Amino acid sequence: MKKAISIMAACCFVIPALASETRLEIVHTGIDAQTVTRGVDAMMADCHSCHSMKYIKYRDLITLGANKLKVDEWRGDQPLDAPLMAQMSAVDAEQAFGKAPPDLSLMTKARTGGANYVYSYLLGYYTTPDGKAANHFYPGTRMPDILGMSQATGDAQRTDIKTRARDIVSFLNWASDPHEQERHKLGYYVIAYLLVLTALLYLVKKQVWAKLK
Repeated sequence: MKKAISIMAACCFVIPALASETRLEIVHTGIDAQTVTRGVDAMMADCHSCHSMKYIKYRDLITLGANKLKVDEWRGDQPLDAPLMAQMSAVDAEQAFGKAPPDLSLMTKARTGGANYVYSYLLGYYTTPDGKAANHFYPGTRMPDILGMSQATGDAQRTDIKTRARDIVSFLNWASDPHEQERHKLGYYVIAYLLVLTALLYLVKKQVWAKLK
């Protein structure tokens, strides 16, 4: 069983600090449902075995637009309101990596560089002269090259990996603030209301002062 869990350890393990001065790549995360739901699929396939998202529930994925049959498969016998907890236990993760992988719920908010850091980290893997995978942004990372960037052999393959990394980061960016778009829309309504109210109060003021004169 432990051997099987070790094999599952090919998961996204974002290290807490930026240990390199390598310049971050800029990613334009998508906010459209199609991009974010692709990110859900990629995250659940590549990261969920090791990483939890304790502030996101399975129900949130359905609300976001994820396929309900897929969500049911991911959650198994857990309720829809259960958080996305890692498949690997913290004990097994510590044995495999020396440290339990961090929760990804607020990852793009917690790291210096935000989404750009996470994106650059995922793409920062390369092969050393002795044939091992290392990362430009955290040379001591224990996380495997889950997207296979260090093994990419052509531009087309690298482009596919970058697209998958962008999808994952887009979902993580959404997960760090799921209600951002709702707040923005509400903000527009509030501003419009205040403008109308200000105009009405101005007209009332003019009428009142006209009578006093």
